[in-house]
Amino acid sequence: MSTETSDGAKPGAAPAAASIDADNNKNDEIASVPPASTATESEPDAAKSTVPAATTDETTKLQPVAAQVTDYPADIEGDARSVSPPAPAHDYPADIKRSVSTTATQLSPLAQLWKAAEGHPHFEIWGVPLSDPERHIPTQIIFQKFLNANDGQVEKAKDQLLKTLDWRQKTQPQQLVRKMFSKAKFDGLGYVTTYTAGDEPAVDEPEQKEVFTWNLYGSVKSLDETFGNLQEFVEWRVALMELGLVEVNIGGAIKPITADYDPYKMTQVHDYKGISFLRQTDVAKAASKETITVLGDNYPELLKEKFFVNIPAIMGFFYGVMKMFVSKKTLKKFHPLSSGTNLAKEFVNTKVDGLGDKLPAEYGGKGADLKTLGKTPIVQ
Repeated sequence: MSTETSDGAKPGAAPAAASIDADNNKNDEIASVPPASTATESEPDAAKSTVPAATTDETTKLQPVAAQVTDYPADIEGDARSVSPPAPAHDYPADIKRSVSTTATQLSPLAQLWKAAEGHPHFEIWGVPLSDPERHIPTQIIFQKFLNANDGQVEKAKDQLLKTLDWRQKTQPQQLVRKMFSKAKFDGLGYVTTYTAGDEPAVDEPEQKEVFTWNLYGSVKSLDETFGNLQEFVEWRVALMELGLVEVNIGGAIKPITADYDPYKMTQVHDYKGISFLRQTDVAKAASKETITVLGDNYPELLKEKFFVNIPAIMGFFYGVMKMFVSKKTLKKFHPLSSGTNLAKEFVNTKVDGLGDKLPAEYGGKGADLKTLGKTPIVQ
């Protein structure tokens, strides 16, 4: 079962052994997922360049120069790359020399993504209204995440960005946060918690908080009930992801990210307590596959670390198989733990001092339990 889609189950019922990290890696399925294909970046069109005419009082003395300039190919105003270099600079007055010698510069990767997004009717991603990334840090962060997820390849990032806009326009994920889900199917299955460095919430300071999403698959009462309606389950899982993004609060960001620096991520915990992996159902497998696709495609570079806790011994086998299919970059984020009480020990050196102690007691901490502190999609 996908660790994103869950499976959880009454004791003895086993979900598909798979994992989704919402990190634009469709290869975190524990059983087998082929590696993503690669693509090359195409060169964008150059900016236009124009040549100003000489002023009236300069007409007489500039006639030879003006004639020489207008002899340039007709597409000088279209693609400046096709224009031959002008005559030596000293033959031109300063104002004309600056105009003619200016060559079109290539758009930056962020600018190329913005140019592509500008033409799309849906102007929101992860709760952030998109704007010019040169002036809007939250948009810059989102675009950079798409670039990071595609190893800086602009065309691949652009393709994923546009498909994400298509998906969000159709699905309206933010509305799912307010949707009522079945309590019998989803109650206690997932939570979002935020732990801060001080006593007060640090909503706008990513360096002083850690956001966790928890998937408690042992809370599933019936695999067929929870995963039988595939669309309903995926909508619930998307709602949980959007709740996590509210806590991450990219919309309030004031500091850009890079390929190496990005504090706008979540830690995921998948608890398999009471679950057997000896049996898998078709509905659980289908839910796993669909969730992997949806989260992988539309929520890139949002995973910081993923912990698999209370895993049965057989999970060791699946983890070994997983190494053959996931990227090293993704695999480094996966941490299997046989006991949930050891989880707190994994957070000794973090940006939030004493983070381990803030976790619930069942995970080795001294903090409030998930039902008390956590946020969850609405159930009734």
